[in-house]
Amino acid sequence: MPHKIVSREEWIEARKALLLKEKAWTRLRDRLSAERRELPWVRIDKEYFFEGPHGKKTLADLFAGRSQLVIKHFMLGPGWKDPCVGCSFESDHIDGAVIHLEHHDVSYVAVSRAPYPEIAAVKKRMGWRFRWVSSYGSDFNYDFNVSFTPEQIAAGEATYNYRKGAQPMEEMSGRSVFYRDEDGAVFHTYSAFARGGEVMLGTYALLDMTPKGRNEKSNLTDWVRLHDRYDTAAAGADCGAG
Repeated sequence: MPHKIVSREEWIEARKALLLKEKAWTRLRDRLSAERRELPWVRIDKEYFFEGPHGKKTLADLFAGRSQLVIKHFMLGPGWKDPCVGCSFESDHIDGAVIHLEHHDVSYVAVSRAPYPEIAAVKKRMGWRFRWVSSYGSDFNYDFNVSFTPEQIAAGEATYNYRKGAQPMEEMSGRSVFYRDEDGAVFHTYSAFARGGEVMLGTYALLDMTPKGRNEKSNLTDWVRLHDRYDTAAAGADCGAG
């Protein structure tokens, strides 16, 4: 369908009308962010261990001396051939931000349930620099509702994105935020799943400004590929299981 073509003056008036809505959305986003920071916290008393390039680390260790920690729940299960396409797309936006986060009292770490050697191989292949550790053998993924047992899936009792029901996969994505106080106590402050992660995708922000927008039929797997597979990969599933 042909797009409406107008004079520069008419375009300015239409743009100013849209700007009013954009400003209202910006102010709403600021209020929502403030409410997010005002959520109550949950103290983490359970001990979790993670395997990384320097051996075992606790959840407190992942803060690396900072008071705030963002964990990316990256979909990479034991034995997967490829990482999740969506998680990889998000991770392609991260390395440039990490240096700024770390100089603003925030650590960033990806966590997957795959054993660490499998994580290290994927990280090397994809060229990512952010920290990425394994929760293999730990309850961490299960406690934060991003991994599910076969029994939970069979019974339709997996809880994801704060809803219990049918869940077709053993691994899902998300991000969780933690705070560590001066006494060393660790608190869970926030988690977001599903489309709650779109804010991380700068590519989407740019596409949303373009005439064709995201140009998707269903979701990002209509067109996004692992960045080393654009010349070879056809459309496929959102993860590399199997």
